[in-house]
Amino acid sequence: MIDQASGLRKMQDLQQIKVIAVSGGKGGVGKTNVSLNTSIALAQQGKRVLVLDADLGLANVDVMLGLRVQRNLSHVLSGECKLDDIIIKGPAGINIIPASSGTQSMVDLTPAEHAGLIRAFSDMHGQFDVLVVDTAAGISDMVLSFCRAAQDVMLVVCDEPTSITDCYALMKLLSRDHDVFKFKVVANMVRSPKEGQQLFGKLTKVTDRFLDVALELVAVIPFDEHIRKSVRKQKAVVEAFPESPAAQAFKALAKRVISWPVPQQASGHLEFFIEQLLEH
Repeated sequence: MIDQASGLRKMQDLQQIKVIAVSGGKGGVGKTNVSLNTSIALAQQGKRVLVLDADLGLANVDVMLGLRVQRNLSHVLSGECKLDDIIIKGPAGINIIPASSGTQSMVDLTPAEHAGLIRAFSDMHGQFDVLVVDTAAGISDMVLSFCRAAQDVMLVVCDEPTSITDCYALMKLLSRDHDVFKFKVVANMVRSPKEGQQLFGKLTKVTDRFLDVALELVAVIPFDEHIRKSVRKQKAVVEAFPESPAAQAFKALAKRVISWPVPQQASGHLEFFIEQLLEH
């Protein structure tokens, strides 16, 4: 019986963690808002959620939630502590790995250092169902590394030419150089569901013509003044205004995320929690 119980525990330990990178190319599209609200909505639905603030040089997850941070990823990379030591608790019980802000050395990490950080997740002792990686804006090596190491890449796009162009550039790089061909799309800050569908149509019109990628529209988040109010309160809209249109859209997105399958084996390149994938 003891052997059976320990065997069951090991199977539970090896249960796959869903890893989602939230990106979008352009800054200012509401990427961190999408990351945090989706994470909190997932926690409200009973999931154990870990959020990685992967904007290593201009961290803002802790600021958006009004949290005080003692140590961050820079302390992990300097060898002062481990990832487990810097986790802080956020709303609805989500766990957050904070990054540093205004630290040039964090922006200039080498690809080997990015890989080392991704591998460090295999040594974590906490049990999680979902890891949400809130990437930096742009198409740096850091963004590409984190997107490639995730199982799903969720791209946040707004109805602006620069947002669509930058999102396309990110997909082009990931598909051409990093073998990432499937993307989930969040149409953010749109005036209606129809406008969200039209925005998705603009994106697919370009990708169908020039890229070998598959896109899926997974959420349409409405333009909602409650988001602006919640940001001022340093709270997520799903907590501050749970009945608002935006909060309802995030809750629907979280339900959808739960239904996404988790890969049962390693993909052949470096991934978050790779040791668990290989053991599995």
